[in-house]
Amino acid sequence: MSTELQPIKPKGFWERPEGVTGGLFMAAIVLGGGYFLYKALPTLITLAENTLYLAGMLAALAAAVYIVLDPKVRNLVWYVYKSIMRWITGIFVQIDPIGILKSYIESLRDNLGSMNKQIGNLKGQMYKLGEMIKQNQRDIQNNLGLANRAKETGKDAIMVLKARKAGRLQESNMKLEDLYKRMEVLYRVLTKMYENSEIMLEDLQDQVTVKEQEYKAIKASHSAIRSAMNILSGNSDKKYMYDMALEAMADDVGQKVGEMERFMDVSKNFMDSIDLQNGVFEEEGLQMLDKWEKEGVSFLLGGEKNNIIAKANSPSDVLDLNANNPTPSKAERGGNQYDSFFDQ
Repeated sequence: MSTELQPIKPKGFWERPEGVTGGLFMAAIVLGGGYFLYKALPTLITLAENTLYLAGMLAALAAAVYIVLDPKVRNLVWYVYKSIMRWITGIFVQIDPIGILKSYIESLRDNLGSMNKQIGNLKGQMYKLGEMIKQNQRDIQNNLGLANRAKETGKDAIMVLKARKAGRLQESNMKLEDLYKRMEVLYRVLTKMYENSEIMLEDLQDQVTVKEQEYKAIKASHSAIRSAMNILSGNSDKKYMYDMALEAMADDVGQKVGEMERFMDVSKNFMDSIDLQNGVFEEEGLQMLDKWEKEGVSFLLGGEKNNIIAKANSPSDVLDLNANNPTPSKAERGGNQYDSFFDQ
């Protein structure tokens, strides 16, 4: 599976909420037009017998054919239809991209708070698990030492008892170390997602503040007549293009927020399945984590996902739970990640 993310493409009319409304209206127009034609057919036949009426009908048919064949007129009709459907849909559904982006900002703030708590809880559990592993290692060495001394003094029963206890502790530690590796993957991914989400929130807030003012100016100067003239002359309508850029931006944020929430669910289910006292965890939580690792692409992590997983499984890359990873400044990360959506 490819690990490269495809660029966000603006949704087509039929993929957006107003497309559902447009589809219903289109079906109603087709059915209503067919029924009207069926009912009016006898009258039309009678009118066609009159030369004057026939000429009028042929002129209307020629106008209809012209609309169908002329791309500019066809685009204008299609634009008007989409605008009407968007207006009707907006009465019942939030489709204003600025409004949607503001709601994502609120979701991001809430999610960052929840994710920070998850990271703190996970770090605490990893500290406990690390201490358990170290204590087991000390107990293993202690029991092996007792077994050797018992062997030297001919106390075979004690030797066997201590050797078996060391073996059980070693087996337990293997499971605990495997569990620690899985928790390390969670920790590394959560901390990176948190960092990227903080950056996304900052960029999003800055972008929405700027674009809301620009959007108001565009809407204030926008008129249906000017849009129609632009379309008839073959030019793009500025408001329409701005809407498309904002919607593409909202789609990108939506995908990232969705992934953030899904991974938080994965990590919560995994942590809930862990019983540190007995060193066990349920298979379902592990399977969810394995599935996420194998999914390939990540909207929030991008190409960093595979590197993070590889670091967690590398013996040479030891995780420092006390390390402080400051969020890079806007200059260090190359400006606002959403500027490119508005490049014309």
